[in-house]
Amino acid sequence: MAKFEVKLPKMGESVAEATITSWLKQVGDSVELDESIVGIATDKVDSEIPSEVEGTVIDLLYEVDSVVKVGETIAIIETLDNENGTVADENNAIEITDNIEEIEQEVAKTIESLSIEKVSPSGKFFSPLVRNIAETEGISMDELESIIGTGMDNRVTKNDILAYLKSGKNSKKETAKKIEDKKPIVITTAKEITPSKLEVKAAPVSVNGDDEIIEMSRMGKMIAHHMVQSVQTSAHVQSFIEVDVTNIVKWRENIKDKYFAREGEKITYTPIFMQAVAKVIKNFPMINISVNGDKIIKRKAINLGMAASLADGNLIVPVIKNADQLNLVGMTKAVNDLANRARSGQLKPDEIQDGTYTVTNVGSFGSVFGTPIINQPQVAILALGAVRKVPAVIETAEGDFIGIRHKMFISHSYDHRVVNGALGGMFIKEVKDYLESWNVNSEF
Repeated sequence: MAKFEVKLPKMGESVAEATITSWLKQVGDSVELDESIVGIATDKVDSEIPSEVEGTVIDLLYEVDSVVKVGETIAIIETLDNENGTVADENNAIEITDNIEEIEQEVAKTIESLSIEKVSPSGKFFSPLVRNIAETEGISMDELESIIGTGMDNRVTKNDILAYLKSGKNSKKETAKKIEDKKPIVITTAKEITPSKLEVKAAPVSVNGDDEIIEMSRMGKMIAHHMVQSVQTSAHVQSFIEVDVTNIVKWRENIKDKYFAREGEKITYTPIFMQAVAKVIKNFPMINISVNGDKIIKRKAINLGMAASLADGNLIVPVIKNADQLNLVGMTKAVNDLANRARSGQLKPDEIQDGTYTVTNVGSFGSVFGTPIINQPQVAILALGAVRKVPAVIETAEGDFIGIRHKMFISHSYDHRVVNGALGGMFIKEVKDYLESWNVNSEF
């Protein structure tokens, strides 16, 4: 027999910790290879961790709602696949010992030390990452406890404390520099504070006896926080354009049965639009950027985020990596796969990371167009309106006439700090030209 340590896996460069939401296996349960054993939640997505081995669960090192750092051992599985007492992977193996009480004592000490580190005197729970940021920036425990958290059970997340710092709080380093330079810290009156420095407070809400109070979901809180943060960060501007997609509608109608017979899945308009956006971004690389202070980060990869609706009404944005390298069949498979797994809650954390541009389909709800909020740290987002049959003027060599056409609006929201109206408008004009030039006789 051997003992295998289940560790919290790496879930993208920006994810340093996760919250255990549920144990899918208990001590004494058998577990198969690739069978999920624990549910976790990060600031970005809910997910499940599968077992890398087959065996029996003999220890769970954390309770539900515990915050665990990436790389930490969360459970131990006893396996039967090795004769020498250790598993083959040295990074995940521990030697067998007959002294079980010794192991339990060490685990208890570890959990106790972590609890002391993460819990404030008042009992409020903070992750090591948040506490480290607070210590680095000179935020006291009293000040840390005053920050409103958007995480599970109102816990303060990394984004919460960074937003707090960005709101105008002086870090320890900045304060020290002011003292060293002998620059007095001026206390201004309310009249001297510029509008950009004012703290926005929500209007008071009255509650009547018949009103129902509903707690926002964890994901709902995160979405609300990110949307407000995006509006406060970027100067949002929108451009709109109408697109004639009659050729695309006819083409899809002609090939959809043949496509399903060959590929075993349906083809919708979405992958066609996603492919168009990916190709046009290559011609407009300054749309595929991020802003870091007064510097622009020009992204090499074109990773398209695809907003997908969930059963509870929330949205999640899985990412199609290197979208410009996919043909239409590859794009269709990627779109269908991510959409299906988003709805069933099977997305992996790294599948919603590293997006460089986002597309959202507001037309799926019947909307003609929308004004979407930019998905930070990106600088633009495209909204696809509903495809409708409309009367239109058709220009021909013999003259103009009225006909029925399939048309849609696309809306482009972009960050006016770095994307001006010319660039934002030219970008969707080229998307329009690409879609309207679709060859109705082309193969897939």
